[in-house]
Amino acid sequence: MPNAESPGPSPTRHTQTAILAERGAVFLLLALLLYGVIRVLEPFGLAIAFGTFIAIGTWPLRDAMVNRGIPRSIAATLMLLVLILSLAIPALALTPELGGQIANASKVARELLAGLPEAPPTWLSGLPLVGGAISNWWPQLLHFQGDFSELLAPYAGRITSLLVDIGQAAAASVVQILLALIVATAFWINGDKLAHEVTDIATRLGGEAGRNAVSAAEGAVRGVAWGIVGTGIIQAMLMGIGLAIAGVPGVGVISFLTLIFSISQVLGPLVVVAWLGAAAWLYSEGQMVWAIFMGLWGLIMVSGSDNIVRPLLIKRSSEMPLSLIILGVFGGLIAFGFLGLFIGPALLAVAHGLLKAWRSAEG
Repeated sequence: MPNAESPGPSPTRHTQTAILAERGAVFLLLALLLYGVIRVLEPFGLAIAFGTFIAIGTWPLRDAMVNRGIPRSIAATLMLLVLILSLAIPALALTPELGGQIANASKVARELLAGLPEAPPTWLSGLPLVGGAISNWWPQLLHFQGDFSELLAPYAGRITSLLVDIGQAAAASVVQILLALIVATAFWINGDKLAHEVTDIATRLGGEAGRNAVSAAEGAVRGVAWGIVGTGIIQAMLMGIGLAIAGVPGVGVISFLTLIFSISQVLGPLVVVAWLGAAAWLYSEGQMVWAIFMGLWGLIMVSGSDNIVRPLLIKRSSEMPLSLIILGVFGGLIAFGFLGLFIGPALLAVAHGLLKAWRSAEG
């Protein structure tokens, strides 16, 4: 008599269930591992991002040194020393007083605007090419200055507080800058292997399109580093040199603001206001020769360098739309603080580069 009991699950079904359970357990363990890695690296995320930005931006210099026979460790050490001398030490010297200096600078600027004479100075109206325009514009400046002061009077305290907060954020970023330099040094030493692994992973995941995406992201970051940040640093350094030669106080603050104005793009015209304000202060102090020097230095060296340096630097890499630069600068500043000025545009540049690479692959 045949067995009336219902047949049990087939061995094949048991095997499929076991495989699904094993895969689910593996995925869960990988998710937990990824979560743990993110939690461990989270305190250093900003430093890692900024260090990567520095390493990619300076990679051509590192490659040039290695190709000339300099060992990678020596090349990394030399680049680290240069960045410490040019970036970390000035930041450490500037940040303790930056918040108070910015507040004082804003007060001096308001007092200078309030004390404008009824007619432009003779030396200013007599400048070639622009003197006539300044004379015609001066009455409007006086009228605008009065309205501007009245308009901002209720918010003067908030504006000063915001400037102080920016200065304090820059001070808090010094530690992140030092950590970022350590990260960049590690990349300079072992970056070749890491770059090969990233490219290999991208190729395995996306084929040739993945490889092109990595190349596009690298070019986008380098375009921001050279064309935007590099120009801002050069302008800030030139501004600082001119201010120091002319004996203008607050060299660090004005140079710092010049850096922010230049990187932000939309605030770029304020670079002109910075060196014009310094020239006006020198004139008000009776230092006519130094006022003329500061005006010419700002016009030719500081503002003029933007039209020469930026195209030369940015054409070496991919260009990025101005709207994305502006969003990256201000969004990065809000999201990440002072270092967001550099990281924000870089992140959007990577996204823009990856999108372009994907569209090229689709076409």
